[in-house]
Amino acid sequence: MKNTLILLIVLFSSSIFVSAKVSKAETKALKEFYESTNGTEWVRSWDLTKPVTDWYGVKVENDHVVEINLFRNNLKGVIPPSFGKLVHLRVLNLAFNGLTGELPESIANLASLEVLKIEMNRFKGVLPASFGELSNLKELTAFNNFFTGSIPESIGQLVKLKVLNLSSNNLKGAIPESLGELNELESLGLFENTLEGAIPREFGKLVQLKELILANNQLDGEIPAEFSQLASLEILQIQNNKFNSLKNLETMNTRQFLVFDYDKGDLKLNFKELDFKKTRVVDTKFDDPDEDPDHN
Repeated sequence: MKNTLILLIVLFSSSIFVSAKVSKAETKALKEFYESTNGTEWVRSWDLTKPVTDWYGVKVENDHVVEINLFRNNLKGVIPPSFGKLVHLRVLNLAFNGLTGELPESIANLASLEVLKIEMNRFKGVLPASFGELSNLKELTAFNNFFTGSIPESIGQLVKLKVLNLSSNNLKGAIPESLGELNELESLGLFENTLEGAIPREFGKLVQLKELILANNQLDGEIPAEFSQLASLEILQIQNNKFNSLKNLETMNTRQFLVFDYDKGDLKLNFKELDFKKTRVVDTKFDDPDEDPDHN
């Protein structure tokens, strides 16, 4: 009798857990997202007749949606404004799909978001200034899209960021000095845009930075002397820009470098501490001044 009672309690508890209900607002937002991104054609679709807890890539905790992972799932279409009602979301991975249109301003409502991965889609328009309101964000990857305009100054408010990758878009203008405030940043990728102007001296404050990729832009001026403070840097790629001086690279502690790609130009740099046995070093500038390499 005692064992039977215990079994009933376990079954009852399990049924409560299984029947946990996501709020109507969140459920509606998910359904609108499904319809707006051609859900019936997804690789792994949702059965809307089943509980949200059964939907592929959706994680629910305490009756709230906290994670959506639909990586490489053939999503096509746009993210609807109602997506901003998923205010408990901590992880959103929509990478490697065919999503289009602009990011809705309502994405700023996702104040709990820690990971936002939207790379390898077809998003366009400007990066919302409201990104700066995502104060818990630790990872933002949006490379290989069609974003235009400048990098929002407000991204410098995301002081918990460890990874920021906006490479291979159509971003232009200067790199915001505010990015130098990202004290926990470990990886920064701005490769293959049309960014111009000098690298901010404030980058010298990024002492946790391990990877800095600025190649294939229109950056000019000189490498900041403050680069000597980047003691954690292991990967540095600055080739195919328009720098007029790389001399300050000599002041860097290059002993820990694993990858170091730069344009040799007319300057022969002397890297006394560079370990050529473990470091990949590439001089990418063509010797023939008449040669016009194709960087597309």
